[in-house]
Amino acid sequence: MSLSNVKQAIVACLLAVSCLTVHGQAQTHVLLDNFFNHEVNPQTGTVFHYLWSDTANSGYSQWGEIFKAQGAILDTLQSAPDKTRLDQADIYLIVDPDTRSENPNPHYISTGDIRNITQWVENGGVLVLLANDSGNCEFTHLNNLAEKFGIHFNETSANPVIGQQWDMGAITKFPDYPVFAGLSKIYLKGVSTLSVTRPAGAVLIKDEQVLMAESHVGKGYVLAVGDPWIYNEYIGHKYLPTDFQNQKAAENFTAYLIKLTTKTR
Repeated sequence: MSLSNVKQAIVACLLAVSCLTVHGQAQTHVLLDNFFNHEVNPQTGTVFHYLWSDTANSGYSQWGEIFKAQGAILDTLQSAPDKTRLDQADIYLIVDPDTRSENPNPHYISTGDIRNITQWVENGGVLVLLANDSGNCEFTHLNNLAEKFGIHFNETSANPVIGQQWDMGAITKFPDYPVFAGLSKIYLKGVSTLSVTRPAGAVLIKDEQVLMAESHVGKGYVLAVGDPWIYNEYIGHKYLPTDFQNQKAAENFTAYLIKLTTKTR
């Protein structure tokens, strides 16, 4: 190899390293599922709903900006979660798997998928499961996965909201937990409640119903919410009154997930 080629190789290597680090720390790689959740907008023909690229009310573009502001790298998985792709990720988000009414040919979470995801979590992965309320999420196969960690989505619709009666979806009592630090009021509507068994435990409870749960498994961690929660429609104050703090909750949530990856690496 010529001296010129050696120099080029060294520069390429340094660039690769610099792309993977921020202030000397490895960047968090956040992988968002678009295989189990793969809805197509009938008006535009484009894939949408809970995606980094979706800037409409239905998207996660604002959450993605929060992740990037905190130094994370965003990625999207459009195929089944095999070992190779999972091993590249620190955080894996599965949101609202499709029903047949949402996708005529849905990809259900399979036994092989569960095996791959479970092993990845046990090895230190941070898994986030965000479902939906009854009738708006495929629960059977999602529960096959969640139950590996002691969590079960109950297929209910708790915390309902009528019209713009926003306070019906308000939560104002919080546990001492990093996601809720400094918060006095958040919005969370139409939520599937959760049942938990060991090793899982409840995180957020309202009216004796579990809305958020966590599980420590091996070296990894699982966090579950019965709703997509912080998508664009309800992350800021486009609709919500200014006393709701979903933006701050999203920032806390993001920081907590990133911090968990530093502990599990």
